Amino acid sequence: MNKNKTAIVTGGGSGLGLAIAKKLVANNITTIIIGRDSNKLNEAKKEIGDLCHTVSANLKDTKALPALVTNIITEFGKIDILINNAGINLKKSFTEVTDEEFENILQTNVTAMFSLSREVVKHMLRNKAGAIVNISSMASQYGLPKVIAYTASKGAIEAMTRAMAVELSPDGIRVNCIAPGFIYSAMSAKALDSDPERKAKVFGRTPMGIMGHPTDIADAAAFLVSDEAKYITGVILPVDGGNSIGF
Repeated sequence: MNKNKTAIVTGGGSGLGLAIAKKLVANNITTIIIGRDSNKLNEAKKEIGDLCHTVSANLKDTKALPALVTNIITEFGKIDILINNAGINLKKSFTEVTDEEFENILQTNVTAMFSLSREVVKHMLRNKAGAIVNISSMASQYGLPKVIAYTASKGAIEAMTRAMAVELSPDGIRVNCIAPGFIYSAMSAKALDSDPERKAKVFGRTPMGIMGHPTDIADAAAFLVSDEAKYITGVILPVDGGNSIGF
């Protein structure tokens, strides 16, 4: 049985999930990345290193999650850390979003997160220990246009973080949340460069005047699941260069 800590990172094949998985492995934590695209996961594993393992799964298939968690525990012995990072977005005018589209975002970003957390927590309760980090968004901190379903899902994640923390912390399971601001990626850079007005608005209300990097989110996640954060639970931590308090 692995004496090191074992972590699950959903959506670990790219973006923030990949950065978080890299950081956990750098801290000698056995890290299982879960995603739908096995090729992307395998490429990520090469980048992350030997302590990284892949599980290809569609988290929306909630009926399959109990078996998925059981299989991970059978193979790795335990789950100490869960990073709920997987999520999808939809940019569309409010009146054009269909019921099906709205429900699809909630199913992926909220229901799947709940179902996976529930199964992992059942195991953590037996050990009276665990750390969970949910990834929210600046969209939950204030109103952003054309992302109504995404915003609803991230608001739910923050409310669930507080409820989970209050219920689970007495049993040794800490639950926290990170709300990323504008984080640099090839996609975000391209989007801002093609829209000077939006770019000026982003930097104008970010007191630090720069975009963050995926490693900034990874560093925050690694701290929140570490023993250094042993007295921190139920926190929504904006990692946003001050954007959420910017004027």
